[in-house]
Amino acid sequence: MARSRGTTPTRRCPGCGTTLITQWVGRVAALRVTAATTPITPREEAELRTPNRLTWCLVTGPHRAPELRSRCPSRACTHTVVIEHHCQPEPTTLF
Repeated sequence: MARSRGTTPTRRCPGCGTTLITQWVGRVAALRVTAATTPITPREEAELRTPNRLTWCLVTGPHRAPELRSRCPSRACTHTVVIEHHCQPEPTTLF
């Protein structure tokens, strides 16, 4: 049975409450990506991106579902840039 490549509806992270989008990205060797929907700046991208935490282009439009794509190589694209979600829940006080 073929697996759907579409996005799942946005949802909230149970740990920190961030709005997330999950989607298969790529055509041949697809990656299952869960990214925060909050856009990041180029400075934040430089600080937060690591080999294990990638950035993605979030392509949107008035008549299309949001779509995650591999980051444009030119870095001069006009897409919204988002980053893979790594949950850092807010600390709780035990007392």
